[in-house]
Amino acid sequence: MDVFLDVLDTVVLDRCYAFLSPDPTAVYQNETITAIHLNRHVNVYYPLQPSKWAEASLWKRDDLSRQALSLLFAMIMYLLGSLVLYHTLFDKRLMRHPRFLAHQIKLEINQGISAIPVITLLTIPFFLAEIRGWSKLYDFTSESPFFGYTLLQYPLFICFTDSAIYWIHRGLHHPLVYSWLHKPHHKWAVPTPFASYAFHPLDGWSQSLPYHIFPMIFPLQKSAYLGLFVFVTIWTVLIREFPCPVLLILENITKKENKCLHLTFADDAEYLPGSIIINGASCHTMHHLYFNYNYGQFTTAWDRLGGTYRKPKGDAFMEGQERDEKAAKKLN
Repeated sequence: MDVFLDVLDTVVLDRCYAFLSPDPTAVYQNETITAIHLNRHVNVYYPLQPSKWAEASLWKRDDLSRQALSLLFAMIMYLLGSLVLYHTLFDKRLMRHPRFLAHQIKLEINQGISAIPVITLLTIPFFLAEIRGWSKLYDFTSESPFFGYTLLQYPLFICFTDSAIYWIHRGLHHPLVYSWLHKPHHKWAVPTPFASYAFHPLDGWSQSLPYHIFPMIFPLQKSAYLGLFVFVTIWTVLIREFPCPVLLILENITKKENKCLHLTFADDAEYLPGSIIINGASCHTMHHLYFNYNYGQFTTAWDRLGGTYRKPKGDAFMEGQERDEKAAKKLN
């Protein structure tokens, strides 16, 4: 997170804080400012040329409260990202699905906006630990614990988080906690991009814990962490929460089929059977429809081991939509 925050400060936040809390003695020059001076608490992995507003605020970059507040930027990213994805990749036919709720998008946004600040506040201690150098994150490949770990860290991260999230998610379905903690997310039987953070705050935070615990236990290169962070975000929003043709490509890689697939953005990946290995949108849909199946995050391995795997099947409504559209095209 120190790299992420350095980029965020340089590109956006330095100017914002200079406007909100200006330093009357500030000199708007960056020739004599160094990244090390601005980030005294960390070794900056990708030192950027500071902006001219870097020292223009009374609230300096290494101030603990400023760092905590900066991480609330996640709410803006959620709204903008979901809006872009809704207007580009989301299949609008799903809004006619009988399981799609009235005013659902508004309800998803309201729940997401109310959840994100709480999730962020609960997560800030982990981010601050990373920024302050209290985790096992390291800067350069030469600092890896042994030869080959640079490649090993990726499958190790996936295996660790996949296992941990399976058991956390399965625990959230226990009768003692399901009704008040996890049930709000299951309101969205047909989720849109805005449902990616539409959780009870403790629910969303608990399922994100493995990502933050991993670098506290295992060494992880900072650039790898950023890449995995982006990957997890894309997986959560693009793949698990709404139809995307990319999923069909990922899922069908593992199928024993020799025929080519014709894919377009109109394909309803959410409701098509997928891979028996990758826990994609089709598996996640079965979870929303039948509740006690397919708890996994990336693979179906733990569902198979735990006896909670349910093979995806087609959705009658969406299959009917496909047939009607094909019939209309033939008539035209």
